[in-house]
Amino acid sequence: MAAEAGATTAQVALAWLLAQGDDIVPIPGTKRVHRVEENTAADALQLTGEQLARLSALPPAAGDTHTEAGLVMLER
Repeated sequence: MAAEAGATTAQVALAWLLAQGDDIVPIPGTKRVHRVEENTAADALQLTGEQLARLSALPPAAGDTHTEAGLVMLER
């Protein structure tokens, strides 16, 4: 979908979030200026109704984000 939209996958994800309503404000974390610029550009990305429907139809994420060992390293 990113190639179809002429954007990065992160921009598509952010554009989809922004299209969910005026009460949604994604706050992506980043360490690099070029990523901040990339993320900011997502505001100008206009996904089509068909693209939004396809993204909305994706199944929710499943599974753990971190392994038990990873959680120990994060001190959780």
